[in-house]
Amino acid sequence: MPKQKKAARGKHRWIGFRVRGSSSRTDISELLNKSLGHNEWRLFDVIGKNDSSLAILKTPLHCYQDVLESINNNHVMSTITSSGKIRLVRHRLNSTLGNKPSDSL
Repeated sequence: MPKQKKAARGKHRWIGFRVRGSSSRTDISELLNKSLGHNEWRLFDVIGKNDSSLAILKTPLHCYQDVLESINNNHVMSTITSSGKIRLVRHRLNSTLGNKPSDSL
């Protein structure tokens, strides 16, 4: 069976955000489940740094605004950056940490 074409997969956005006080992937997933409700999302990268964590999630373009508002309305989370390419979000998050930019976290 042939691979799905890019247009058939749909457009999406990658969102880089900070979570205060949570460092484990499980904690962040539970927090996102409560905050984002019915919106589609998938958690990709999580980096624990002292008293906060940085994370990246993927969401379909039609859910993007709702997800962004939900994250920023939560007192524990705040968005840092977003893009249509995960490479750019990783680069921007790495530069907020003061690390050397790379394609992987």
